[in-house]
Amino acid sequence: MKGMGLMPQQKRKPMSEINVVPYIDVMLVLLIIFMVTAPMLTQGVKVDLPQTTSDPIQQDKDVESITVSVDANGAYYMDIGDRSSDPMTLAEVREQVANILSQRANGEVLVRGDEFVEYGVVVRLMAELQAAGATGVGLITDAPQERP
Repeated sequence: MKGMGLMPQQKRKPMSEINVVPYIDVMLVLLIIFMVTAPMLTQGVKVDLPQTTSDPIQQDKDVESITVSVDANGAYYMDIGDRSSDPMTLAEVREQVANILSQRANGEVLVRGDEFVEYGVVVRLMAELQAAGATGVGLITDAPQERP
């Protein structure tokens, strides 16, 4: 009668091993939380400094690019697509960029700074662009001149 399913009850020994699966789950959740919150803890303006040579920026053809230029005197100009503006104040730039970005899903803005403008002027501009809602701020550079 072995095959009838009437097997004698076997007594189990108590396990002395710790089940670590729940601890691994908690650790992974904490890791994800820290990975998400760590970039938010940094302060300052995010800038990827250009190298001597760089690849062209890939832009969406359907969306007009927003380019804010700073000349050597510290005056701001805003180009949207192929339209240019007159000199503007920093507050005007922030207001117009905020208005444009509120209507767009893409929050990227490009900055073209004169070689001889002070570093602080460009940093203030980038901080104002981030405050206006720009999710990405790129720096436009020219390709280096080859020497003969």
